[in-house]
Amino acid sequence: MGADFDTERARIEQRLDDICSSYLRDLAAPIRDAVEYGLKSPGKRLRPLLLLFAYKAAGGARDATMLACAPEVIHAYSLMHDDLPCMDDDDMRRGRPAVHKVYGSRTAILAGVMMIPLAARVVRDSTRAMSMSEDASMRVLDTLLDAGGASGMIGGQLRDLAGEGLSLPLDELEAIHSAKTGALIVGSLRMGALAAGADANRVAALEHYGRSVGLAFQIMDDVLDVTSTTTAMGKTAGRDAVLRKSTYPALLGVDGARRRAHALIEDGLNSLAEHNLLTQELSQVANFMVTRTS
Repeated sequence: MGADFDTERARIEQRLDDICSSYLRDLAAPIRDAVEYGLKSPGKRLRPLLLLFAYKAAGGARDATMLACAPEVIHAYSLMHDDLPCMDDDDMRRGRPAVHKVYGSRTAILAGVMMIPLAARVVRDSTRAMSMSEDASMRVLDTLLDAGGASGMIGGQLRDLAGEGLSLPLDELEAIHSAKTGALIVGSLRMGALAAGADANRVAALEHYGRSVGLAFQIMDDVLDVTSTTTAMGKTAGRDAVLRKSTYPALLGVDGARRRAHALIEDGLNSLAEHNLLTQELSQVANFMVTRTS
């Protein structure tokens, strides 16, 4: 995304440091260290950025940076579990050994589970600091937990694992990834909109954008898995083929998958434009989804 977002990312990284220093201090060392290692793994911070940009686009005026870290906590835990031998069984994540390779599978499992209530505490404390009403705070928390739960990310992961070795049709593949990858992206945007007090139509427009860019992100992830390298991606390339997963390049071809991603981005941006929510930041994030190389 370039230097334009360096300031926002730096603020997010500082808040993640604050979370580690204030919320983890009473944990036993192995769990504490594993949580911090997973949470501070180098990343794009897309979900916090999307929450912040949605909040600003919807008229929010307070500092929502700590709130923006809550979906990143859930995302980090999902990656820790996704890499486990009983899941996608990957040794590398973001250019360094996965959490279970450093701390062992049992510690990685316990650390990941611990991060769910951690994210809830971050939402509770940050919404209070932003002087949000109890009702608004609960709607924001419900959004995060729904996005990370059985109807969202966890449900998508389960269906993704069940689909290994099967040839899935496009509609089923998109349903899986709309939950596994897209739910937390949509949830981040919804959280930002709700925190800003957006009305139902503007919340829906940001959610529509989120569904589009979330699916485009996954499509390009599939494309990069067959066109990029382990060094460039920071994780093991070619894993989809090893796990015999249905992918967009397999169903549509690499060029067809890219066309589908671009069409989704255009659809998402149109949704924002129709409700006067199209900002430079949200447009840049959307275009990054289809131009990224890692």
